[in-house]
Amino acid sequence: MQFSVIFEAQLADPTVDREHRLIHDCVEQAVLAEEMGFDRVWAVEHHSLKWYAHMSAPEVFLTWVAARTRTIRVGHGVVCMPFNFNHPARVAERAAMLDLLSGGRLDLGAGRGGTAQETSLCGVDPDRTAQEVEEALRVVARAWEHDELEHHGPLLDIGPHPVLPRPAQTPHPPLFLACSRAETLQRAAGLGVGALVMGFAGPESIAGMRRVYDEAIAARTPEGFVSSVVNDHFAVLCPTIVLDDGAAARRVGLRGQRFFAQSIAHWYGGAGLPDEAVVDGTDGTDDADEAVALRTAGEQVVARLNEQDIPVRPSATAVFHADHAYGTAADAIAYVERLRAAGADEVMCLVQMGTVPQEACLETLRQWGETVIPHFRPRRREVA
Repeated sequence: MQFSVIFEAQLADPTVDREHRLIHDCVEQAVLAEEMGFDRVWAVEHHSLKWYAHMSAPEVFLTWVAARTRTIRVGHGVVCMPFNFNHPARVAERAAMLDLLSGGRLDLGAGRGGTAQETSLCGVDPDRTAQEVEEALRVVARAWEHDELEHHGPLLDIGPHPVLPRPAQTPHPPLFLACSRAETLQRAAGLGVGALVMGFAGPESIAGMRRVYDEAIAARTPEGFVSSVVNDHFAVLCPTIVLDDGAAARRVGLRGQRFFAQSIAHWYGGAGLPDEAVVDGTDGTDDADEAVALRTAGEQVVARLNEQDIPVRPSATAVFHADHAYGTAADAIAYVERLRAAGADEVMCLVQMGTVPQEACLETLRQWGETVIPHFRPRRREVA
């Protein structure tokens, strides 16, 4: 089993100074993740989604992280692949450069970036995003597997061109697709790419998704593959805060998860701002106890994280889908055991949520590195 950390760069109070500090905080977390034995860091790509995700240039962030580290892999989780976000030839060029400079440590995921806020910024046709993502994956793989890229597809027509440089990994970095429901899991399997399950699904739901993915793998034919190399890696999101004080960790985690989910509701579902979002230096929240706030009755708003429907109001389900790796290291170990039994090949730790302080993020990563990860495998040796 592999372990990673994923970064959205969320911020409840997005002043310029706080935003700048946040990006550097994420780098600090990524560097610590390597020291703690994590295998990979992932960075999302979103545009103009204030509060929810300030990670608009993950290729720059990941390059900076790669330069500060030696062994940890760096992953695009994901690149927005519709053509007006990123032309696939440019994706191939940038990603190959990062793979080369990092010594062959890159993983590349593809996604749609489908909010109206984002598509309207870059002139993306929301009705073509899924089709463009699939064709972009084919173009990127072809650019890396041949001396010259030539592609004649339903949406793009590209005559022979060399795409430079070539990546360090042969024939190219592993490819992934963001997917959280049956249709996209089946698509990922059919394309021969790994699955990045980004939703807040618990172990029981993850087990069902794994079955769908495995059944699609068993039924697929090579004609649909985007590359000569098949990747069947199944990575799942794991919201987590781990502290010595398990009750405090749970409070911090639930508060962060609420902000995360309400931010999704705002941008993906048209709901109001998150309860703790700060606009022009003020917010509309009171100082009521967090546990009371989480139990507050209210209308259930359903938003979409990629393609996963998730309830985002405190009244939605039992304690707001709180069944994640919040608590002590022992609680996290027990939760990861359930994810492993459900079929996860990789656990993507979501630590940096909009209201979680930096010290809690760093302590969580230390607890995982010192206790949780070693429970599942021996600690990785330092490279001399």
